Amino acid sequence: MFGLRTTPVILAALLFASTPFTGAREAAAAIVVDGTRVVYPAARREVTIQIRNPGSTPSLVQAWLDAGDPHAAPGESKVPFVMTPPLFRLDPTKGQSLRLVYTHDPLPQDRESLFWLNVLDIPPRAPVNTDRPNQLEFAFKHRMKVFFRPEGLRGTAADAPARLTWKLELQNGKLVAISASNPTAYHVSLIQVTAMVGGHADTVKADMVDPFASRTFDLPKPLSAPSGAVPLEYWFVNDYGGNVTGKASASVP
Repeated sequence: MFGLRTTPVILAALLFASTPFTGAREAAAAIVVDGTRVVYPAARREVTIQIRNPGSTPSLVQAWLDAGDPHAAPGESKVPFVMTPPLFRLDPTKGQSLRLVYTHDPLPQDRESLFWLNVLDIPPRAPVNTDRPNQLEFAFKHRMKVFFRPEGLRGTAADAPARLTWKLELQNGKLVAISASNPTAYHVSLIQVTAMVGGHADTVKADMVDPFASRTFDLPKPLSAPSGAVPLEYWFVNDYGGNVTGKASASVP
């Protein structure tokens, strides 16, 4: 799922015995975060994020925001938001609402600002299995984008992908990359771009293009330079986490 990252984090408490390693406990995330991104309109007093535990065991959940550093510890990154509750137990089949409140510290008013929500799911320690005494214990961190959206921005987030401008990048007479420029105040979360070059479809893995910025995406291998405009099909993620396609064209500048 595009826009949401779930990565295992090995806890500091690793249980090792003096005997050779014989196995590890299977680990699986129990906590589910509804949605793949959060949009915070500036006019809202608060935004809520729903957390659920559909599993059969309780979890300890810790939630915090950062400004873009995935390695920042809770409270380490300066962000203009307060989140409650920051730490809680979530029992099986239960849910919890996280409340996100903007503190009104100054943020740019001519474009969106990007932050990241982290939700750490810490499962209970498994009972010691004498047949498999060596165990790894995991926590799972969900990480998703939080877009702070000021009032009065020109255009809409839904229209922003269609306003991207595209160009082809050449090197030594070969087509090596495709670049996208974003003239809007909104982030555009691209997934991939497919270019029809010489009758063949070549797909490039893409990424987010910030407001009023450009990104360049390298082709898997250099191609013969096209003689004219190249049709493109691109995939992006909308405000609701859906994958949407669009069409455009690019040419050598």
